[in-house]
Amino acid sequence: MRVERWDVFELSFQGPREGNPFVEQWLCGQFHNRNETVQVQGFYDGEGVYRLRFMPSFEGSYTYQTSGSFPQAESAGSFLVTPAGAGNHGPVRVANGHHFAYEDGTPYYPVGSTCYAWVHQADALRQRTLETLSKGYFNKLRFCVFPKHYIHNLKDPVSFPYEGTPVDASGLTEEDVAYSLEFPGNRWDFTRFQPEHFRRLDRAILQLRDLGIEADLIAMHPYDRWGFSAMDRAADDLYWNYLIARFSAYRNLWWSLANEYDLMQAKTLEDWEHYAALLCEKDPVRHLRSVHNCVEFYDYSRPWVTHCSMQRQDLYRHVEYTDAYRVRYGKPVVWDEIAYEGNLDMGWGNISGQELTRRFWEASLRGGYAGHGETYLDPENDLLWWSHGGELRGESPARLRFLHRILCQTPGLGLRRGEGSFDEVVGVPDAPLYRDGYEIHYYGFGRPSFRTFQKEAGARYRAEVIDTWNMTVEDAGVHAGRFRIPLPGREYMAIRLVREA
Repeated sequence: MRVERWDVFELSFQGPREGNPFVEQWLCGQFHNRNETVQVQGFYDGEGVYRLRFMPSFEGSYTYQTSGSFPQAESAGSFLVTPAGAGNHGPVRVANGHHFAYEDGTPYYPVGSTCYAWVHQADALRQRTLETLSKGYFNKLRFCVFPKHYIHNLKDPVSFPYEGTPVDASGLTEEDVAYSLEFPGNRWDFTRFQPEHFRRLDRAILQLRDLGIEADLIAMHPYDRWGFSAMDRAADDLYWNYLIARFSAYRNLWWSLANEYDLMQAKTLEDWEHYAALLCEKDPVRHLRSVHNCVEFYDYSRPWVTHCSMQRQDLYRHVEYTDAYRVRYGKPVVWDEIAYEGNLDMGWGNISGQELTRRFWEASLRGGYAGHGETYLDPENDLLWWSHGGELRGESPARLRFLHRILCQTPGLGLRRGEGSFDEVVGVPDAPLYRDGYEIHYYGFGRPSFRTFQKEAGARYRAEVIDTWNMTVEDAGVHAGRFRIPLPGREYMAIRLVREA
């Protein structure tokens, strides 16, 4: 048997179907080579099938030994891990304090989007979403394990995570949006998962992996009429253990404990710390972990948090504080929600493509990262990218792809805010070795017609004028000493200076 480094090695076993295998049976395995020994928990996948998944971090020969509560679980064997193939760089890790890199050292610059309920749509719509994502606009996608109940998203999903019966939702209107406790009538067995619901998530994570996209998996959220946001501790623990056993072997996985955790009134701070402790204890891959706010930021200084997953707290000022939050928390700052390009009658869903693109550039040059969303009304079928997926209608995605191309040209790994005039934000490499020879001056909604620079004697700089909206880079020549770079006098321009040897 062979498997690529950082790919999924899976063992399956036939076992008992009687009773409730989700709680009455168990399966585990130990995987070993000369560089690591890893313990992995298995899970029940329905129809008498039990699975054990493992992500090998090294090349070479591995041995394994499995055990469980049923005789068929006892096994031993070996397999060979081959070098990673093209596009396989391993899981993403925090690097250089405030940035990210794949495990093989390749820099990773997140340009993400939100598509909360795309997995819970019919197959044809899911396929349209994947076709859109294949255009390379984004390399991270936030989405939910549980279905979502909120405006423009009132229909039942194609599958539910548990055996049982949902409340009849026919006739619901936008005015009926409320939390699950206000919708009595659901009948669920929180000890019996519906495997097909989770198989859909398996397929989605792997499809994103093959497109080079990280799956930022949202485990919990408050937008719920079914009762999943108010399960008790025993049900929550069973759920978290199932997620970890089932998904942690995927290299492109990120854990988001919740979307807008502070709206989940049935959960306490102790609950969130408990879920995080389960992840730290049981996820053998140590995937990235965070939790997302509505109003109050979580305490991102907590040791289990790998990066800040933020929503703006102020109508006007948010990404402009990126450099301050880098200092406060000492971790990567990711603005996963800074309002969406669209035309909804909601303050979070009607900014322009230009403004969303500006916010991305502000966050990036200040040493952080930002996330996209799109909420254009579709009067015919009420499908919005932000929830359902499908096709994108906005102007920002192509501009964000262009930004990602610029970020990938950063010397070293990652940017930080440098010194500049009061009317600009200047990004310089975060690594001191490269800092004095590379800088991007961004003018946002300012419209200067030129900018004058004074550089140290003997240094020569190549200047480029970047039009971040029209997605062009123009060579403005090589300069030394005091020099002036002409600009077109329109918004969203930048100047890049690169020192020549």
